[in-house]
Amino acid sequence: TPFYDGVFCEAEVVGAFFDAADPRTTFNSIGVQAQVFVIVNDERFYYPDLMRGMIVDGERGMDMAMYTGSTTGTSRNNEICSAYSPITWQVDRKCHLVSASTFDKMCADMKAQRDDMSDDLYAHGSRELVDDALAANNHAN
Repeated sequence: TPFYDGVFCEAEVVGAFFDAADPRTTFNSIGVQAQVFVIVNDERFYYPDLMRGMIVDGERGMDMAMYTGSTTGTSRNNEICSAYSPITWQVDRKCHLVSASTFDKMCADMKAQRDDMSDDLYAHGSRELVDDALAANNHAN
């Protein structure tokens, strides 16, 4: 999908990165929030709207690691970096349960978006773990 279209979705933000006089940078303009889930067949763990961002409720979204990184994907590794970095990451340290129907609903919501998200409706590979020598040393919390 046009992931970078989602990262740089406003023309004035895109323009700022090509203007050396503009004080905006990727790390203060772009952020990623991440959570890890175990998908279960139990409606007690239903959450109706993953399209609006991470779940912050009870223990979910409370124990966060924050650091700078870059965009991800299998085309990035320890030799080929993302052109769009650094980006601020906020990652929930805990793994949470979520119902299978939550992901059914998220996929339906993705199909209903104006932008074509059809290439995001299947599992993707993950990036090679970044070598410690290349990783940021600015973890917060």
